[in-house]
Amino acid sequence: MVLAISFLEAPLKFRAPDVTVRIGLGIGRIVFRALNAVEVVLALVVVVASLVGGVPGPVLVAVVAAVVLLVLQLVAIRPVLNRRSDRVLAGETPPRSRAHFGYIAAEVLKVAALAVAGVLALAAL
Repeated sequence: MVLAISFLEAPLKFRAPDVTVRIGLGIGRIVFRALNAVEVVLALVVVVASLVGGVPGPVLVAVVAAVVLLVLQLVAIRPVLNRRSDRVLAGETPPRSRAHFGYIAAEVLKVAALAVAGVLALAAL
C-alpha cells in the first residue's frame, strides 16, 4: 500500500489532465488519511502477532522501527504538511516546505524496515 500510494499515486495524480494543485491536495489528503488509518490498524496487528507469536528479536526490532517511523510521520510530519496544505487550499502561496522530504525519507525507511522484517521472518521459518 505504501509503495503504491506514496511512490506512484501521489506524484502521478498531479500529471493527470486538469488536476490542479488544489484538487490534487484535496485528493491527497483523503488518500493519505485513509492510508495512515489502515497502517495504524495493520501496525497494531503486526505488533500483537509478533509479540504473541514469539518472533525472533531481529524481526521485532524491524517491526518496531517501522512502527516508530509511522508514529513519527503521524505525530511530527503530517501536522506540518496539513498546515501547509490548509494554507494552499485557502488560496495562499506558502514557501516550499522540507517536510515532504522528511515524509518521503520516513516512507523509504519504513518500507525498508517492513521488507527486512518480512525477510527475517521468512528466514526464521
